[in-house]
Amino acid sequence: MSGPRSILLVEDNPDDVDLTRRAFQRAGLTQPMAVVEDGVEALDYLFAREAYAHRASEPLPALVLLDLKLPRLDGHEVLRQIRANPRTRFLPVVVLTSSDEEKDLLESYSNGCNSYVRKPVSYNEFVEAARQLGVYWLVLNRSPPAGGRG
Repeated sequence: MSGPRSILLVEDNPDDVDLTRRAFQRAGLTQPMAVVEDGVEALDYLFAREAYAHRASEPLPALVLLDLKLPRLDGHEVLRQIRANPRTRFLPVVVLTSSDEEKDLLESYSNGCNSYVRKPVSYNEFVEAARQLGVYWLVLNRSPPAGGRG
C-alpha cells in the first residue's frame, strides 16, 4: 500500500482553511491536505487540468471537503461535475458548510454528496467533528477503486 492519500479541502475563506487544518492536526489526522480556493480550481485539481495537469498520474484524494459558497463556480455545480465524471463519480465528498438552509441540504444530497456537515461554531466542536469525519471517511469507510466499475 502506498502512503496516505490526501484530503482535498475546497474552501475560499483563509480563516476556515486554517481552522480546518488545525482541527485535523489536533484530531491526530496526518493525511496531507491540499487546498483550493474556488470551484473551477477544484475541478482542475480533480481532473488534472490547467495548473494541475501534472497530477494526471497521481491518485485522487481519499476525501473531498467541499464548501458550497465558492467564487467562480459554487459547490453544487462542483458536486454535479464530480458525479458526472466516471473517474470521480464514487469519490467521497463531504459538504462542509456554514449553510443551515434546507434547500442546500436537499440539493447537496440530490447532487450526490456522501455527507452534509454544518461547520460547528466552537473550535472544540469543530475539532471533534474533524476527528469523527477523519475516523469514518479515512479509516473505517471503504471506497471503490477510482472510477468504480463499468
